[in-house]
Amino acid sequence: MRWCDFRHVGPLGARFDHHLPDDGAPTQQERSVLYAAAHPFTCLAEVYQTTRTISRWHKDPWLVAFELTKPLDLLDLTGAFPTKSGASMGLMTGPRSVERRWACAYYEVYENTHGLYYPSSMHANAPAAVLTDRAEALDVPPKHPSFHRALADPALLSILRNAARTLGYHLV
Repeated sequence: MRWCDFRHVGPLGARFDHHLPDDGAPTQQERSVLYAAAHPFTCLAEVYQTTRTISRWHKDPWLVAFELTKPLDLLDLTGAFPTKSGASMGLMTGPRSVERRWACAYYEVYENTHGLYYPSSMHANAPAAVLTDRAEALDVPPKHPSFHRALADPALLSILRNAARTLGYHLV
């Protein structure tokens, strides 16, 4: 996928995929997601959480920064809202199957939102967001990113070393 593409296949293992389940197998759907974060360490923490190894080479990963072209209305899960809605802050740390059901429910109930704004459980509650197909319909990614480099680029090595040290991850 390109950096600006929304993923239409799901649900996968991601926390807030709001795709409709289909006999447990991910399917191509109109619903889509794009996960993002304000800080590069948050992106790295989230992407490499399973292996806790930042790979500069496997699957040719890139680090991309961009500003949205339009303001979005995101449902804010950083404060008391999860509790008020019958959930808890456990949405950021609990079983992903439960979190995906909440994402589907929020999508159905809050029809004017474009996604969720949430604290990353992998990077000290740093801000992260998942944008939905409603944001995709607004064509919010810019035509060109403000930063776009392969993790294999030597210019990123010190940033990646700092991220790995901060997160307690390995770097390969």
